[in-house]
Amino acid sequence: MSKYESYFLMGVEDAAEYVKEKLPSFQKGAVLSCQEIGDGNLNYVFRVKDARTGTSIIVKQAGEETRISREMKLSTDRGRIESRILRLQAQSAPGMVPAVYLYDSVMCAMLMEDMDGHTMMRTGLMNHEIYPLFGEQITDFLVNSLLNSTDVVMDHKAKKERVREFINPDLCEISENLVYSEPYVDYNHRNNVFLPNAEFIEKEIYEDKELRLEAAKLKFDFMNHAQALIHGDLHTGSIFINQEHLFVFDPEFAFYGPMGYDVGNIIANLFFAWCNGDAVIDNEGEREKFCGWVLQTIEEIVDKFILKFKKAFMERAADLMAKTEGFLDYYLESVLSDTAAAAGLESIRRIVGMANVKDITVIADERKRVRAERIILTLAKDYVKNRTSFKCGKDYLESIERAVSQYR
Repeated sequence: MSKYESYFLMGVEDAAEYVKEKLPSFQKGAVLSCQEIGDGNLNYVFRVKDARTGTSIIVKQAGEETRISREMKLSTDRGRIESRILRLQAQSAPGMVPAVYLYDSVMCAMLMEDMDGHTMMRTGLMNHEIYPLFGEQITDFLVNSLLNSTDVVMDHKAKKERVREFINPDLCEISENLVYSEPYVDYNHRNNVFLPNAEFIEKEIYEDKELRLEAAKLKFDFMNHAQALIHGDLHTGSIFINQEHLFVFDPEFAFYGPMGYDVGNIIANLFFAWCNGDAVIDNEGEREKFCGWVLQTIEEIVDKFILKFKKAFMERAADLMAKTEGFLDYYLESVLSDTAAAAGLESIRRIVGMANVKDITVIADERKRVRAERIILTLAKDYVKNRTSFKCGKDYLESIERAVSQYR
């Protein structure tokens, strides 16, 4: 009898044995080593490698509680959702997500392709690496993975079945709390605020009634707008990248929601990288090169997303009414508004909420960190309050310049 016939949380030795049992190709003569490599808040991730052949594989197991708070209990069904969406995204965006070899509903574990030769993008950006192809690649992924899952393209009954398949209440609740509620009202008393900015945050975030109202509106849009099958947590820690290629992974927050949520998260996290580079790169030329590339890439992502989305919409729209003159512009306008809103919400929650972002927390100079956080929050408020005015990449650069200019 296999010890993997009932659920338990695996350790390093268990994960190596698990691979041997589940994948026969690893059995004969395999000399396996295993290390845990996960640095996220929710799951346990192991790399199992055959020293004889150099072949490696990833084991990802869902735990029953988060790694940052034992009070936050989670359904392990998120592993099924993740494995399923990765397979769907592989169809829409071939080669841009890791291959899934097996999902085990008993152990709530997935065996998947090792993204060897790639670096987590957040790590690369904090080392001030430049990725010239990123704007082109990520917009391909966004347009293809999002639009193909909508009523515009899919049979409506099939889409409704998929909405039901991807109901993800536990992970959605985390977003509803950590992104849309707690940064504005710290009712769970777990926001993690940088003390030198506490007074600023009190005034600019907690006491801003207009901002809170807009966040409330956006929260209910997020909960009720089943537009597309979104990744749900698409930041630079959810991308592995090198100079030629990228993988998007870790879509366990996936559900049917507003597609601008994914696009906006990318924009916000790129600007965190700008703030890090601006604060910690001493050489002026290197700083200008890196930060200039980040801004150029934000503009590129917005503009290329618009162009590619329009082209794909015209080619793939299957619903008769979606082909009505003017509907594409109406539809895209709402996506762009949601994109700006999501960029603002992600920016605020990473500064004010419980899950701060490393790009900012590693800034050792207190004065520079204070400045970076204030720029981010000022920019975020513009994104949220004026979201309908962000219609192209230039609009983002102008908003960034306005925010930065206040703290020179």
